[in-house]
Amino acid sequence: MHRLVAARHLDEDLDRRIIEEHVGLVREQIAVDLHGARLSQVANEHSPQAQLDASAAGQLGMPGEHALGHPRADRAQPDQADVQGPRCHRALFSTAVTRILREEDVAEVLDMDAVIAAVTAAMRELGEGKAQNEPRRRAFAPGALLNVMFAAYPGGACMGLKAYSVSGGKARFLVTVFGLDGTLSALIDADLLGAYRTGAATAVAARALAPKGPVAVALIGSGHQARTQALALSRVLEISELRIFSRDQGHREAFAAERATALGLKVVAAPSAEAAVRGAGVVVTITTSTDPVLDAAWVTGPALVVGAGSNFANRSEIPADLVERAQTIVVDQLATARLESGDLIAAHAAGKFEWERAVELGSVLAGGWKPPEPPGITLFESHGLALWDLAAASTVLPAAEAKGLGQVVEVFG
Repeated sequence: MHRLVAARHLDEDLDRRIIEEHVGLVREQIAVDLHGARLSQVANEHSPQAQLDASAAGQLGMPGEHALGHPRADRAQPDQADVQGPRCHRALFSTAVTRILREEDVAEVLDMDAVIAAVTAAMRELGEGKAQNEPRRRAFAPGALLNVMFAAYPGGACMGLKAYSVSGGKARFLVTVFGLDGTLSALIDADLLGAYRTGAATAVAARALAPKGPVAVALIGSGHQARTQALALSRVLEISELRIFSRDQGHREAFAAERATALGLKVVAAPSAEAAVRGAGVVVTITTSTDPVLDAAWVTGPALVVGAGSNFANRSEIPADLVERAQTIVVDQLATARLESGDLIAAHAAGKFEWERAVELGSVLAGGWKPPEPPGITLFESHGLALWDLAAASTVLPAAEAKGLGQVVEVFG
């Protein structure tokens, strides 16, 4: 396990899709702000499958996983009590010390159901105007890249930021949490935390937007982020079949076998992306592809399509024709989507999408949106918000404190 000051090597990192994108950018030394022109072509020297093939096929399950007697068993409920509310944080934020949590500490207490509940509550607050989230900002330097994103989450009694750097083929992810009284509450090694919150956000969207009842799920991509996508979806959907497709046959078959065992679901390795997508009620793309990974004609409503693999303006997983066909388009945050949604940016440039069509997930959860009848195709564009990191942290910190995990230090005295 790595430390806050010494990250694991690139090929061991859990948040590989982000690292791949940034390492490619650094190698080309692109110095372009996303407020300005479209990024130039991003290098993609190492596919997710090529990196993951070097790892053992059968990995240990993620924290909080267990075979389910029924896919909906033990899942987070829409009206579940706020697990990250003031009761969890009074003791944590009343002290003048800072808790440092490393990856092994986070892994011991992470629970997907709790993270789903926290992300749900945080996004509802965002829709109600109580929470705030600022989109990711990137700073390029010769041979290095810094990413910073920050938010305020009153319901979790915290505010803070996520910062991650890429340099020399290594990445370091750090979530910094402040209490609402200004105290520095925690520094959290944020690899696994990031994978969980991304999966949880997909689950939140799926619970609100996916067709009701048993549903076949297509998952395009089989990296580490795909593992937490499958885990999270298993908590909120009644999955009749989980179909996996990625470019390497051996890897997708191993992934399918591992997920079937870990989640207690019927999981199949699809022979093609089309075979995975056709007839699926939920489709999730979680890849590093620069070009669309599915065809619009493969998707029929009612269905939810989630684009979760890209947060760069020049990467697209979803074709513009599918964006045009979608009856409803939901984004995690409009300000973020305008900067980072390669899918929507490309569709807009092609004259197939107008930004006025997009509704924010927070508005959906806060009751500011009603689903159309019939629902047709719904598209959810997930880019990643600092608010999700704080929500996940709000579940980890009280649990870690209760177990005495991490290192407690005085920073400001």
